[in-house]
Amino acid sequence: MVTRRSDATRAAILAAARERFAAEGYERATIRAVAKDARIDPSMVMRYFGSKEGLFAAAVAVDLRLPDLSQVAREEVGRALVGHFLGLWEENEELTAVLRVGVTNPAGAERMQGIFREQLLPVARRVCPDPEQAPARAALCAAQLLGLALTRYVLRLAPARALTREELLAWLAPTVQRYLTAPEP
Repeated sequence: MVTRRSDATRAAILAAARERFAAEGYERATIRAVAKDARIDPSMVMRYFGSKEGLFAAAVAVDLRLPDLSQVAREEVGRALVGHFLGLWEENEELTAVLRVGVTNPAGAERMQGIFREQLLPVARRVCPDPEQAPARAALCAAQLLGLALTRYVLRLAPARALTREELLAWLAPTVQRYLTAPEP
């Protein structure tokens, strides 16, 4: 397959934008800086994405690639979900960018809400014993997982960074499991 020049330009812009948003956050990242990093004219960024908001939305189109929990024993769902998220955070700067922007900017917060609504909430609905409680339980899981991500990957608190993957699983998996499957609080 032959890669068209426009595809390569778009990919270069998105890669530069992801790095800028992750490093500087939404407010400080500029179209001009992204264009410079991608070695193109700023007008090309606008041509492809229309605005800074459009660029951000395209750059942080995050697919959490959540595992199919129907194949996981009910009592292991928390561990599977926490393990999956740890793997994602370790390898994906886009998630750090979305989190940074999500706490400081309405567009970022809206993006985070969409990820929650479209990807995490359906998982909770599949395993929660009371379907009416699924949104609250999914929100509790998000609070736990995003709290870890904020302290470990954004704020880079030394004690949070010092925990091994197994220690994180041991601490967080039972809590997330309880949020998702316990009959009551």
